[in-house]
Amino acid sequence: MASSTKPGEEAFWEIADEFLARGVVDEGTMFGFRCIRAQGEFVAMPGNTMGGMVVKLPADRVAQLLDSGAGAPVAPAGRTFKEWVAVGDQSQWANLIDESIAFVTA
Repeated sequence: MASSTKPGEEAFWEIADEFLARGVVDEGTMFGFRCIRAQGEFVAMPGNTMGGMVVKLPADRVAQLLDSGAGAPVAPAGRTFKEWVAVGDQSQWANLIDESIAFVTA
């Protein structure tokens, strides 16, 4: 893994490497940034400068995470994405990646 400049990026790739090794995701790009994908669909990537992870989940699950304070909206260029959420708590990342894989491959 190349050295990172974003907080949390190294932790993200350590978790993602486990999924990559199992062959359930592959590495790709989203908006020019490294991410992981399942069956060609976006799953997750290191998030913002605050060290979060951006993950794709069903809109109702994103709303749950936002309502509980566990997630933050993802709004590139000012447009909020209903199925994407930024999560800072690294202890949740592996489970959320599992949820995302199930969602995008259903």
